[in-house]
This record gives sequence, C-alpha cells and structure tokens, in this order.
Amino acid sequence: MSDTPPKPDSAAKAEARAAEAAAIRRRWITLGEVLAVIAVIISGLTLWNNWSQRSDSEAARHAETRQASARAATLVLTAATADQRELALRPAADGQSVQSQHIAFPTALGAAPAETTGEPRIEAAWFERALKKARNQAGLPDDSRGDERLPVVITTRFLVDSEAHEDVALYDIGYTISGRWLSGHSVTLRGLSLVARVKADEAQARLDARWKRLVPGP
Repeated sequence: MSDTPPKPDSAAKAEARAAEAAAIRRRWITLGEVLAVIAVIISGLTLWNNWSQRSDSEAARHAETRQASARAATLVLTAATADQRELALRPAADGQSVQSQHIAFPTALGAAPAETTGEPRIEAAWFERALKKARNQAGLPDDSRGDERLPVVITTRFLVDSEAHEDVALYDIGYTISGRWLSGHSVTLRGLSLVARVKADEAQARLDARWKRLVPGP
C-alpha cells in the first residue's frame, strides 16, 4: 500500500487543468508553426509568380522588339508609273530610306546592269532594245496577251533608323509590248512584284533560271 497520501480533489483538478492548458499551448504552437510555414510558402509562390510574370512580360517585349526590328529591316518595293516608261520605286514600309540600287538583268538579254543613287527607279530604256531582240529570237508574239514579265534582281541598300541594311531580291517587272516589227515596238511598264529573296552569290543563277521559264528559247 502506497505511503503517499491521496491528493485532495481540488489539487487533482488544478493539476488536470494545468496539463490541459499545457496541451492546448502545445497545439497552438504547432498550429502556429504550420501557419508560419504556409505563409512562407505563399510568400514564395507570390514572389515566384511575380517574377515569372515580369520575366514573361520582358520576354514578350523583347520578342516584339525583335519582330519589329526584323520587319523594319525587311524591304518590299512597290512601284508607281506616271508616263508608263519609268517605274518609281519606294519601300512599302515607313521608316525605310533607299540609298542606292543595283538592277541586274537576265544574262540572255545582254543588257548591262543599272545603278541608281537616291532616286530608286526602273527605266524601260535600260533594257527595251535587248528585250525586243530576245522576244523576237524566242518567237514570241508582236503584241502582249496580257501583262508580260521580265525578271530582274534588285540589290537595295537602305537605312532604318540610321542603320544600314542590304536586300537582294528577285522581282518581276510587269510590262506590255505592242506594235509591228516594221513600224517599231513600244514597251510599256506596268508594275513590280516580289518573287523571292535570294542570296547574293546565287542571284544571277536564280534570275537566269526564271528567265528561261518565262521566255523559253527557240
């Protein structure tokens, strides 16, 4: 039999309440730690989300800038004619300033390349005689049956925001021809259309190949 005297009911109850209070405090401490961990996780996720959004926005801005720069450096020429003997050329996009051009003709024509500076254009006089001769040798009709096409390679040096660029492209000159061999023929220029961009070292070969498709030999 134990020698320890039994505790009074009030002491036992007090001890039980103290133990329960201690247990409650431990539970609150544990819950607080969990909430603190959750808060840290939420904070980390928020920071990561903010960083991710900024990173995505910056990447999108950089992509837009690169695309805008690429568009600005991509040249497409358009043509207008007043007297039907000359095409005035200009860039289709704003902000591009043509400095000079080199216009190459198919080898079969035997026409010398033309150079322009500050006034981009194509003149019928540059190739008219050679074109008439080539059409005659190919047995083509005296009069056009719709718009005819003469391929050329145009090398254009131009500026965008004071930065120099060069474009080498294969174009078709639209033209018509009318008249008779005895009375003379007249070449009328209609317009210009882009065929393809080409590498400088492949340009003449691509041009000659297109000429052979458009104007087959006898």
